[in-house]
Amino acid sequence: MNDERKQALFIDFENIALGLRDSKHKSFDITLVLKRLVEKGKIMVKRAYADWERYVEYKRPFHEAAIELIDIPQKKYSGKNSADIRLVVDAMDLAHGKEHLDTFVIVSGDSDFSPLVSKLRENDKYVIGMGVKNSSSELLVDNCDEFIYYEDLIRATKKAVPIQNLPEKRAEVFAMVTDAIQALRRENKEVLWGSMVKQTMKRKRPDFDEGYYGYSAFSKLLEDAAKHGILELKKDQRSGTYIITGFTEVT
Repeated sequence: MNDERKQALFIDFENIALGLRDSKHKSFDITLVLKRLVEKGKIMVKRAYADWERYVEYKRPFHEAAIELIDIPQKKYSGKNSADIRLVVDAMDLAHGKEHLDTFVIVSGDSDFSPLVSKLRENDKYVIGMGVKNSSSELLVDNCDEFIYYEDLIRATKKAVPIQNLPEKRAEVFAMVTDAIQALRRENKEVLWGSMVKQTMKRKRPDFDEGYYGYSAFSKLLEDAAKHGILELKKDQRSGTYIITGFTEVT
């Protein structure tokens, strides 16, 4: 059941910034990107490429997210595609040098990255693309194993219904449980084991501990959520562990 991905994240920030400038979403929230990717597994490498003197307002949130900022001077000093070239070189270097990395995430809509995507896939890497819908090349989208639009990340945060008439801590932990279940559903997990839910919660919130919320075991938390109509559970007869068969989307 432990099939989490080992991911390397590369952000072509110049492309994303240009795409957002022409959309109704004027700013880029890196936490939305990281929250979605951590649902898939561990993010082992995080790098973002830009002339960071032009995007000073993003430096702090990127640093706080432990993203390495690769500074590429403006093209008049360094040549037209220097950021693209550096990103490609770094990605291929990691693909050959770090065999444990099985997933590469390219945040950009630029068709120039299509050859990189093809080469990574030739090297048996799973490639996830991410970009702004109106500025993402169809060639790039079609070349990736999976492509996520930034607008869909924003939309996903607005779907859920808040939990009402529950103590604050209980409402908080129930929301964390359903958020983890939604993440597993997005990854097309057919059987939702309780242990998978806890593993996903720990990736999204490394400090999570059911004891803080008053439960002696994670199974007790699942049973309480079921009692309140948040989940539907059944017990696997062979292992004695819980499987989630239904849930209510809440925040």
